[in-house]
Amino acid sequence: MARKSGRNDGNSAESPVTIKDVALKAGVSVMTVSRAIKRPELVNEVTREHVLEIVRSMGYVPNIMAGALATRKSRLVSILLPTIANSIYSIAVQSIINRLSAFGYQSLVGPTGYSPENEEILLDAILGRRPDGIVLTGTLHTAQIRSRLASIGIPVVEAWDLSDDLLDTQVGFSHEKVGVAVADHFHAKGYRRWAVVGIDDPRAMRRCRSLISRLHELNIGDVHQEIFATEATWEVGRAGLAKLLNDGMHPEIVFCSSDTVALGVLAEAASHGISVPDDLAVLGFGNITNGQFAYPALSTVSVNAQEMGYQVAEALLRRLDGVKGDNQIDTGFEIIERGST
Repeated sequence: MARKSGRNDGNSAESPVTIKDVALKAGVSVMTVSRAIKRPELVNEVTREHVLEIVRSMGYVPNIMAGALATRKSRLVSILLPTIANSIYSIAVQSIINRLSAFGYQSLVGPTGYSPENEEILLDAILGRRPDGIVLTGTLHTAQIRSRLASIGIPVVEAWDLSDDLLDTQVGFSHEKVGVAVADHFHAKGYRRWAVVGIDDPRAMRRCRSLISRLHELNIGDVHQEIFATEATWEVGRAGLAKLLNDGMHPEIVFCSSDTVALGVLAEAASHGISVPDDLAVLGFGNITNGQFAYPALSTVSVNAQEMGYQVAEALLRRLDGVKGDNQIDTGFEIIERGST
């Protein structure tokens, strides 16, 4: 019987391809192969692409666990966000992933469903994988999360928010300032009858409370609210405006918790023959791509999710490298007026 070869094309379960095999075929050192996979920013582009092509062609699978044990680095970052259904979060997360992957980090994404309790459960499961860093959405966390992250001491970036109670580093904007800016901007344009339609998202509710507080200061004391405990959908917007109309409310302007909800408000207004913006102005939040193609084009509050994601990744990379930077990075926001206001 013929003896089996000790090395083959990498498909044999008995003879897996090693990093030395890849280095030999690529004509580079083992260190270069390792860096091309784990720290691609340290390898010039031509060599990196050549090595990675050899890795793919040979079917080499790095032993991540062995590397993690040797370096005490998992090259894994965990990103927790409320939902993957909202495109504004997806844009930011994709921006984070793209930037981190350029430095050899893999991302593990988990949805929390807007619940601090779910965030706590998910974080417990993720910490068992020993991530090098964590990205959280917002600044509202359970006491258990705060104490546990403080005791572990790994880098944490809170995104989408700024507050005085920092876990580590924050990258985002002030939701309270959004509410004030919206109130001031549209009050100056003459809007007096206001309504809010949205979902029970803690950050959206902070914008809402800030808006109402500022309107009270401007002598507008009656702001109608239709808030739903669900995901942000067109149905929420349609149901919200329908309820307002059924209750005899006739607002001049509706501020929505998201652009998706605002698109639903536009659709419901059209079904009732309500002219936008002549009879009703509609303002969204998030500046999703679909909004500018609605009819009329949707006015919105833009927070530049892509830039925020990039800044989150940069802040985390600095912390992972042990570099001290700003503890708070304000990425700001902008009111963008289109046809709906």
